[in-house]
Amino acid sequence: MKMTPGKLNKFLMLKLPSAWLCGVRVKDLNQEGCTVRVRHKWINQNPFNSMYFAVQAMAAELSTGAMVIAQIKDSGQKISMLVAQNKASFTKKATGKLEFTCNDGHLISEAIQETIKTGEGQIFWMKSVGLNEDGAAVSTFEFEWTVRIKQKKQ
Repeated sequence: MKMTPGKLNKFLMLKLPSAWLCGVRVKDLNQEGCTVRVRHKWINQNPFNSMYFAVQAMAAELSTGAMVIAQIKDSGQKISMLVAQNKASFTKKATGKLEFTCNDGHLISEAIQETIKTGEGQIFWMKSVGLNEDGAAVSTFEFEWTVRIKQKKQ
């Protein structure tokens, strides 16, 4: 069964309700890229009347993680995934509609193939850039993902 934005948004509602309540939604998903939207509103704002950094982080992480989930599912293997580190920079006040986009899907397939082949965990960095309605970057996030084939229990 193909992973779609609608299925991921339903997953958010059931498994990550804080992201769903804050308005984080997958807009587009394919093997190479993912775009996640979130709108600044009362429930996700900070005391300075802009979007709280943690909400931006949820949207940015989802733009990378949705592709990891989809490609693991497509592999047919039992593979664990985990964010080991992240970095962020904030360049503009986050208000209005934001879109976080990651186009690093090619890194995932390489890591999945290598972990299946070797049984060793693989590490790769993915970047997500958040743009406002004017197309200006408000924040950039980088996530270090690890994937590892799950060993069969004896």
